[in-house]
Amino acid sequence: MSRPDQAIADLQLPPGLAEGEATMPGLLRHRARTMPNQIALREKSRGIWRGTTWQSYFEKARAFALFLKAQGFMAGDKLIIASDGTPEWFVADLAAQSLGGVTVGIYPTNPWPELQYIANHCRAKIAVCGDQEQTDKVLTAMRLEGGLPEMKRVLTVDWKGMRPYTDSCLMPFHDALEEGLSLARQPAQLEAYEAIIDGLKADQDAIIVYTSGTTGMPKGARISHRGILLDAWALGQVHGLAGKPVSVVCYLPLCHVAERLMSPVMQLAYGTVVYFAESIDTVTHNLREIGPSFFFGVPRTWEKLQYEILIKSRDARPLAQWAFKRALAIASPIAERTINNGGTPLNLRDKVTGWLLRITIFSNLLASIGLDRTWICMTGGASISPSVILFFRAMGVPIYQIYGMTESSGASHAQTKNSSRLGWCGAPLPGIVEQRILPDGELQLRGRIVFNGYLYDEVASAAALSDGWLSTGDVVEIDKATGEVQVIDRKKAILITSGGKNITPSLIENTLKESLYISEAVLLGDGRHFVSALIQIDLDTVGKWAQERGLAYTTYDTLAQLEAVKELIAADVNRVNERFSRVENIRKFVILRKQLDHDDGELTATMKVRRNVIEKKFAAEISEIYGPTKDAA
Repeated sequence: MSRPDQAIADLQLPPGLAEGEATMPGLLRHRARTMPNQIALREKSRGIWRGTTWQSYFEKARAFALFLKAQGFMAGDKLIIASDGTPEWFVADLAAQSLGGVTVGIYPTNPWPELQYIANHCRAKIAVCGDQEQTDKVLTAMRLEGGLPEMKRVLTVDWKGMRPYTDSCLMPFHDALEEGLSLARQPAQLEAYEAIIDGLKADQDAIIVYTSGTTGMPKGARISHRGILLDAWALGQVHGLAGKPVSVVCYLPLCHVAERLMSPVMQLAYGTVVYFAESIDTVTHNLREIGPSFFFGVPRTWEKLQYEILIKSRDARPLAQWAFKRALAIASPIAERTINNGGTPLNLRDKVTGWLLRITIFSNLLASIGLDRTWICMTGGASISPSVILFFRAMGVPIYQIYGMTESSGASHAQTKNSSRLGWCGAPLPGIVEQRILPDGELQLRGRIVFNGYLYDEVASAAALSDGWLSTGDVVEIDKATGEVQVIDRKKAILITSGGKNITPSLIENTLKESLYISEAVLLGDGRHFVSALIQIDLDTVGKWAQERGLAYTTYDTLAQLEAVKELIAADVNRVNERFSRVENIRKFVILRKQLDHDDGELTATMKVRRNVIEKKFAAEISEIYGPTKDAA
C-alpha cells in the first residue's frame, strides 16, 4: 500500500513529479516549471481569443494566494466562488488550495438563501463573485436572517455597476491580485509559499461539492486532491489522452463535480488547453470557433445539439433533406454493428461506407455545431437515451458514457472504444476503484477516489460509508464477465403500484424524453392503481411544430393548452407504451402548464427533478389524473 502523497506517482501522473507535487497546486507549479510558455487558458475578449500561459496562470494563483494569506486565510479555511466559468475561477480555486484551504463552488443560479445556507454551513471566510448579480446575493445573505458571521471579504471579478457600492468588505478581484503581486516581490513571501505547497498532502480536502439536495438540505462532500486527480488521470488513460494535444470547452457550472473534473483537473493531469465559453447560451457558437478535440456534455446538451442538426437538415433543400435522411438510415445500423463488434467496423464495407457518409454528408453539419474536429466525447450526470448516442455515432462522433457521483470524485466507470454498449456505463476505472452489488441490487464502490465524508455531518457520512464501501443509492445490473454497469434506477425512486408491481420510472421517463417534443417527464404510480405521467413539453421544438401548422400561441402556457399539442404528445406516449408491458403503460398524462424551474424549487441546481416537491406543487394536476384521493383509479 503506497503512501497517500505517492498515490498519484503510482499511476505516473505525470512523469518527473517532485515530492509534494502530487496535489493540484503542486501540479500547477510543475506545469509552470516544465512548460511555462505553453497556453493553458483561453478566454474571448472583445472578439479575440486571448491566451494565458502556464507560467502566468501559476503566478496569478500565487499572487492571489499571498493576498489571501495576508487576509488571514489559513489551512482548512473555506473560500466560496459564485461565478460562471472564467480564468479567475481557476485562479481563486488553486490559490485557496495552495494554502491548504478548501474551495466551495456556488451555482450561479442559486438564490441567496441557498448561497447563505452553504456559506454558513462550510463557514466560508472569503467569497469570490463573478459579477454584480452574484455579489448582490452574497451581500443580501450577509444582511438578512442571521447573515454570514464568518465572511470577511467579498471580491468581485467584473466590477461593472459596482462603483456606488460602499460596503467595507468589498474589493475588486483585480486589486487583490495587484496586492498579491506586490507581496510576490518579497523573497521571504515566495519562500514561505513554496514551503506551504511542499507541505500539502494528497489525501487532504481540496474541494467541497454540495450535493443537489433532491431530498433535504444539500450536504458538503469532501473530495481530496488524490481522489479527483486519480480520477482524471485514470479517465484520460483509458481514452489515450496522454501525449496528445487536447483542447476542451468549459461551459458547465464549475461547482458541479463533472465540469471540475473535465476542465481544471483534467487540464492539470494532461496539460490540456481550456477555452471558456462566453456563456451557456453561446456554447454552440463558441464550439464552431474552437473546434475542440474533447467535449463533455450532459444529456440535455447532446439532445439540444441533435435537435439543432435536425432543424438544419429540415431547413435544407429537398435534395439535401433526402440525402441526410438516407445517409442516417444507412449509417445508424453500421454504427450499431460497430458498437456490438467492440468498436471496430464489422467489415471493410461498413468501414468504407461510414467514412464516405461522414465526409460527403455529415461533415458540414458537424462543422456547423463545432464537432467536426472532435475525436472524443463523453456524457454523464444523468441517463441519456441510447437513440441520441446512436445518432451521433452514425455521424462519426463517438460519445462515451461515464458513471459516477460527487462522492466518487466524479467518475467511477467509463465506456471505452472497445466497450461502449448502448444503455451501459462501462467498467470501473482500472486501478482506483472496485465494486460490489448488494442483494437488493444497490451498487457499492471502494477505492482511492471515494470521498472523505460529508462536512460536519458524521451521521450522514456513516450512512454513506461502511467499512470503506460507498453506497451509491443506484440499483444496477453488472455484467459479470466485463464488470460493466447498467443503471436501472435510483433505489428510492422505484415505484410500487397498489397491485404490488415494481416499476422503474427512469427507464420509462428517458424513453419518453427520446421524443423531440418532450423535455421532462415525471412518472407517477407509487401506491396507485396505474401508471401516469406529468409531462413538460419542449418549448423550442413544439413551438416550431406549431408555427409550421399555423397554430397561434404566445407563451409556454398557451402552447401547452393547445388541443393539437395534446394529440402530438399522446401519439408519442402511445409509441412509448408499445415498448413496455401493460402494467408499465402510461394510462393518463397531463401536460404541465409551466416549465419546471430551479428557482421554484422543482429542480435541483443540476436540473434533477425533486419528486417530493413535484407531488406537492402539482397536486391539482395529479388529482386530475387519479381523482381527489391517492387510491382513486
